[in-house]
Amino acid sequence: MKPRLVIMLKEPVAGRVKTRLGRDIGMTAAAWWFRHQSAALIRRLQDPRWETWLAVAPDTAVHSRCWPAHLPRMAQGGGDLGARMLRILNSSKRPVLLIGSDIPGIRKPHISCAFRQLQRHDLVFGPATDGGFWLAGARKPTRKTLFQNVRWSCAATLEDTIKSAGNASLGYVNTLSDVDTATDFRAAERP
Repeated sequence: MKPRLVIMLKEPVAGRVKTRLGRDIGMTAAAWWFRHQSAALIRRLQDPRWETWLAVAPDTAVHSRCWPAHLPRMAQGGGDLGARMLRILNSSKRPVLLIGSDIPGIRKPHISCAFRQLQRHDLVFGPATDGGFWLAGARKPTRKTLFQNVRWSCAATLEDTIKSAGNASLGYVNTLSDVDTATDFRAAERP
């Protein structure tokens, strides 16, 4: 069985996606950027070595035509970000990697490296420059306490997540940057 890469996506509707970025550059511009960034990321990361799935929000977006029709989709479901990520990581008995869709620097070698880490470790993380993470992966369904008591969207997010992992063995891949603000956006747009 092939391992599974799951890309978390929100339907690119102005005012509902990338709202922190939208406060800086306008909600329509932020949604436009997100839609095109997501499409490019999906095209770039499809690979015969792994299955690529889309985890979408809101749940009704599983029927949206804005993403490639050939890729399997799952609804993210309810709960906070941690509950949704845990549900996705535990959606298969095979190794699962979960990434966000707002990290322009992700390439196939990052994904293959993370899957290699899961051959030796229970969990793998891709740290983000802001203290969070852009990738989380599990070799098999993981403990229910993963992602509990995590302070989201701050410099302590990865640290809190590691604490919630208990005694699981951890692997890491490259640190990358996500796009949440106009400063991040300008940095991502530079060649």
